Amino acid sequence: MANEEKAEGGFEIHPFDQFEVKNLFNDGPVAWYSITNVTLWMALAVVCVFLLLVMSTKGRAIIPTRGQSIAELAYGFVYKMVVDVAGKDAVKFFPYIMTLFMFIVLANFLGLIPMSFTTTSHFAVTVVLALAVFITVTVVGFARNGAGFLSLFWVASAPLPLRPVLAIIEVISYFVRPVSHSIRLAGNIMAGHAVIKVFAGFAASAVIAPVAILGITAFYALEVLVAFIQAYVFTILTCVYLKDALHPHH
Repeated sequence: MANEEKAEGGFEIHPFDQFEVKNLFNDGPVAWYSITNVTLWMALAVVCVFLLLVMSTKGRAIIPTRGQSIAELAYGFVYKMVVDVAGKDAVKFFPYIMTLFMFIVLANFLGLIPMSFTTTSHFAVTVVLALAVFITVTVVGFARNGAGFLSLFWVASAPLPLRPVLAIIEVISYFVRPVSHSIRLAGNIMAGHAVIKVFAGFAASAVIAPVAILGITAFYALEVLVAFIQAYVFTILTCVYLKDALHPHH
């Protein structure tokens, strides 16, 4: 009864309803095989990556089209990032890092479309991406350096009595990487979308609607920037972790 009176006397704002995972073809519970809004928008992100990087560049025109220009700019941007951060011997991992960056940035941008779903706001998605990076980096580290990869945790420049303590801290820090890697992306994307939804709720009031609409516009512009920055941060951290695997002694 109290909820009904509240709904009648004013308006309610539910900023986190937009992150609810729903079945697309039925109203039943979500199972591992269900086709959901998450599935749909992840598939659309993959399709967009394919269209941008494959279909728009297949002509290899001397005078590039808009799509080809964007693809070439993205290619050069990520390639330079990999070389500058992880070194030239990390170029063999460029296809993986490029795919990772393009998927995240396009998923973030797709999430800004009204009535869409932001897949990177879900920890289930970002944790998988972060764990894939963590496992890849760990396997590469041991495959390339053998037991020498463990030198990453031994701070040789520190005083000898402190080295065991620092080694424990470094090990804990290493295994926390996928947690911080995933939370940073999902948390920032979720927070921005929630704030926009709150302003949209206040826009229902005629008194503060102009201020609310101004706030929505400002935060939407900020979220466009955040969508790119968070993809960049996730990717550059991947490059940093890869550098540790390739050069643990540095």
